Amino acid sequence: MEQITKQIVSKFQEMFGAPPALVVRAPGRVNLIGEHTDYNDGFVLPLAIERAVWLALRPRADSVVQVHSLDFGETAVFDLNALQHSGDHWSEYVKGVAWALADAGYALHGWDGVMAGDVPVGAGLSSSAALELATARAFMALAKAPWQAAAMARLSQRAENKWVGVNCGIMDQMIVAAGQAGHALLIDCRSLATELVPLPEGTAVVILDTGTRRGLVDSAYNERRAQCETAAAFFSVPALRDVSPDEFAARAHGLDETTRKRARHVITENERTLAAAAAMRRNDAVALGALMDASHASLRDDFAVTNEALNTMVTISRRQPGCYGARMTGAGFGGCAVALVAAAQAEAFAQTAAAQYQGETGLQPQIYISAATDGAAVVV
Repeated sequence: MEQITKQIVSKFQEMFGAPPALVVRAPGRVNLIGEHTDYNDGFVLPLAIERAVWLALRPRADSVVQVHSLDFGETAVFDLNALQHSGDHWSEYVKGVAWALADAGYALHGWDGVMAGDVPVGAGLSSSAALELATARAFMALAKAPWQAAAMARLSQRAENKWVGVNCGIMDQMIVAAGQAGHALLIDCRSLATELVPLPEGTAVVILDTGTRRGLVDSAYNERRAQCETAAAFFSVPALRDVSPDEFAARAHGLDETTRKRARHVITENERTLAAAAAMRRNDAVALGALMDASHASLRDDFAVTNEALNTMVTISRRQPGCYGARMTGAGFGGCAVALVAAAQAEAFAQTAAAQYQGETGLQPQIYISAATDGAAVVV
């Protein structure tokens, strides 16, 4: 957003008495389909959205990073040569990326920066990955190092896993690092091979924020991940991605009911994700929407990560004219749903869905119609 760029450049000038040397942008993301498959080495189909984190910065002559967040009204200062945890704070994501890059052998330079963003925190749109990849893009730009999307995604994931302590998969960082405008990105979360897949003609992606939030560091996410690992061990494979639907059907009776349901979601979701990419290649919005609907049912019934607000939002979305399909997106337990809607009806869809959702739940939703955008980049 041009407005946010102006704000951070103005604040930078005010704080440091000179314009920034560069501005970087890293987007949030929404996942069309392929939920809780990433840490099972499976397939995901996200796209980068217009909402993003922007960071204006200039190099320093020392090893200090000083970064001011307009959103939090705080300035964090730390030394790259003496990185230490300082509790649950937004700056830990910046520090974590610095730690992961340094640990991988990258030469880092100190910098002064001002950042701001409009990716809603906790909505399942990857505000944390946007912050991580904006930080990585800044460090790489100052080092005049080439941008290697997969490598930066892996290191940003490592920062979140090992420094911040969130056991996330690779999807968020990969799409934020490697997204391209006009396309979703089919990602093989094992090899990190990617394929650009165009959105069906005449469709819009609508993000529906329920106004409910979840804490990803909480136990439910790690519990689901452990259940998937238990199921993979039962099938004697590295990850559930390696279990075919036929093998699952033949042997699933050996699992307890909860673990069986968790595994069934992952195995069928991988099939749905590959089918969704195929539908997009042939410009079939109807088929894509049906697969999104089936994904939500699986996330609700087998993986048990929806909540009442998400289920209500999806039900309301599906009954609107022009909606091909809708599902929860993100880790679940709150946050956002995503709908595929005929572009000509997207504005009416958004207004009507918002009004009906508020009427049924008493909650104020936020609804965004978004194009697919580029991943992390130097923009000024």
